[in-house]
Amino acid sequence: MRRRTFLTGIGITTAAGTALITGTQHAAAAAPTTTVDSLEALQAAIDRARPGARIVLADGTYTVPPGRPVAVRDKRGTRHAPITVAARTPGRVVLHGEQSFVLQASAHITLSGFSFRQSSTLDIPPDCSHIRLTRNDVQLADIEGLHWVMVRADDSEIDHNHFHGKSTLGIYLGIEGAGDTDMAQRVHVHHNHFSDHTFTGSNGGEPIRLGVSPRALSHAGALVEHNLFERCDGDPEAVSVKSSGNTIRHNTFRDSIGGIVLRHGNRNRVDGNYLLNGTEGIRIYGNDHVVVNNHLAGLSGRALVIGSGSERDHLPDETPEARRGNDAPDRLLIAYNTLLNNAGTLSGESHRPHEPRDVTVADNLLVADTGDLVAMANTVRFTWSGNLLYGAAADGNIPAHGGTRTDPKLRTGPDGIARPAADSPVINAGTLRRPPVTHDIDGQPRGRFRDVGADEYSRRPPRRGPLTRTDVGPRAR
Repeated sequence: MRRRTFLTGIGITTAAGTALITGTQHAAAAAPTTTVDSLEALQAAIDRARPGARIVLADGTYTVPPGRPVAVRDKRGTRHAPITVAARTPGRVVLHGEQSFVLQASAHITLSGFSFRQSSTLDIPPDCSHIRLTRNDVQLADIEGLHWVMVRADDSEIDHNHFHGKSTLGIYLGIEGAGDTDMAQRVHVHHNHFSDHTFTGSNGGEPIRLGVSPRALSHAGALVEHNLFERCDGDPEAVSVKSSGNTIRHNTFRDSIGGIVLRHGNRNRVDGNYLLNGTEGIRIYGNDHVVVNNHLAGLSGRALVIGSGSERDHLPDETPEARRGNDAPDRLLIAYNTLLNNAGTLSGESHRPHEPRDVTVADNLLVADTGDLVAMANTVRFTWSGNLLYGAAADGNIPAHGGTRTDPKLRTGPDGIARPAADSPVINAGTLRRPPVTHDIDGQPRGRFRDVGADEYSRRPPRRGPLTRTDVGPRAR
């Protein structure tokens, strides 16, 4: 493979029939493709690009000189005709140097198929919008404290990328916004593979950090779905939510220390995730969250934690110090989850002064052979109903009316997931009258009479299950 630099000679060709692998083809089929074989030619092609333009960089290893990144400035595609900059062959255009692309005042731009190896953060700034990173291999320099990708632009899309190979402090993907308190709106993170973060510290190595404490009360409306997390050991929080109004759904976590933590913010939804054979599960702070349809199995730590608060509520005029504290959980719905053979099943916290209040825990399946199935600390106005308990573990301090002990009669399928058999007592045993769920974790309809736990019994095969590497990353369909 030839090594290329910014000063390599210009080579540009145009071919209407050249196709790009960019995930989803937004531009019209007739749009021309410009092929270049140097960074200088790439910059020239970007400078004259119009909506629908497709610019392909030839395979090779390129070193971007200091102070001369590839600039995408004042370029605006459209929804149906984005400006696309792509590698000729996904993964075979390697970009070294301090920076690669710099974006400014641009919209509807797609960067596809690159292997990013730069030594500074790849930034998507707030003066941009509709920026898409797709089918890239992201392994930036392993520098202490370096965050790899930071998204601060509205309507950004991060999909089918592989983030991997960090051993130092710093996050793979951060989502923030303009100023000190705003959040980027409607960011969509899907079908990515996050793997092999080996930082051994206790904090600061998250695969995804969705906000920070000063932005906790800001609505973001982000959707994080269909991502696979493997060996994500840089932080107990694999997905750290520090903003409001987000949805975390249909993700799979395998063999990872990190779990899903609603650390700051309100009105978030955690729906239909698999957390398997790792350490941490789901931990909750803040108000008005919905946690439904999740399957947590084989975790060596705490599967589901309803936390306690150093503050009763976060408020707009609170001090920065108070904002960093834990907001006591209020008005939660925790329903239709399966917690199977974890070291800790459902538990609370007692080391902060403010207890959780007004929480509904209903129609969950709790199975374990050690410890207590429920180990809550102080609570106020909890509603328990329809939970099913089983195993050698003690019931713990669940109220007597809050659950029934019986064998759920589970059967393990080819994907390693235990689901109810045809004669399981979980079938049609749900008690919630108006639950905010229409489908189960596998995408099957719940129907009028809902089953207890994450899976709704069906004779048909699941529509989806836990993700594997073939489902995510640059080479996935």
